[in-house]
Amino acid sequence: MDILLPTVYLSVLLGLLSIVGWVIFRQVMKTRQVETAITRLQKNLKNEKGTIQEYYELGSIYLDKNLFTQSISLFQKALKERGEKVDSENLALIYNGLGYAHFAQEQYDLAIRNYKEALKLNPEYVTGHNNLGHAYERKKLTVQALQSYEEALKYDPNNQTAKRRSESLRKRFVSA
Repeated sequence: MDILLPTVYLSVLLGLLSIVGWVIFRQVMKTRQVETAITRLQKNLKNEKGTIQEYYELGSIYLDKNLFTQSISLFQKALKERGEKVDSENLALIYNGLGYAHFAQEQYDLAIRNYKEALKLNPEYVTGHNNLGHAYERKKLTVQALQSYEEALKYDPNNQTAKRRSESLRKRFVSA
């Protein structure tokens, strides 16, 4: 009986250390994968003219790393490379990424312009509607923000972001 308690503690400690080790290993592998992608894309784009996909992919990685100026440059290059064969959904993703980079730099007018362009290309793009609503909120354009969230809910009634933000904006109208 005296050995049971230390064995349980040791087992629990070993289990926790195994979980932490696994989480660290996964994070290291994910970071390594991202860094490999950055190296590959930078090498490709430095040596030759890139594809719209390569510019978008590297721009998105830079967004994740909060390198907004670099991501804006890459998204703009992607838009310059666009050809007849690029579908509107992919172009909408690029405009959304460009809008997000401007939004992160508090350039809300540019963000709104890019989000609207994304929505012209893909009117059912729920993330674009949410992002546009958020930019309108930052500009204190409550009516337009609410309309954007309502539009998102029209295409995805279960969208939690749009539900939460639209309810919050409606409460402001009621209390005002």
